[in-house]
Amino acid sequence: MPVPRLFPAILLLGSIGLPANAADAPRHDSCLTKAEQRAAVDANLAISLGQAIKSLRQYRKHSEVVRARLCRRDEKLVYVLTLLGRSGKVVEATIDAVSGEFHVGP
Repeated sequence: MPVPRLFPAILLLGSIGLPANAADAPRHDSCLTKAEQRAAVDANLAISLGQAIKSLRQYRKHSEVVRARLCRRDEKLVYVLTLLGRSGKVVEATIDAVSGEFHVGP
């Protein structure tokens, strides 16, 4: 009867993947490619990703960045960061790529 013993493990592994799938939902942003990101930072149109994460740490010290994108929203450049908190909750945060201002949510 090894199958019943495997069932809880399968459920656990399946539930771990759910937050990541929710975070990967399609967005209507226009995100830059890696080359475009480098060009924007080099042209001083955006702060670096490291500076954006440093700004994030002032507000969410214990969240892990699992995905980072530089996107255009409302005629501005913003970093869209997908964060994983200690509780396992996935949250999306945005940081203004010019000022470094932090916002939680879309």
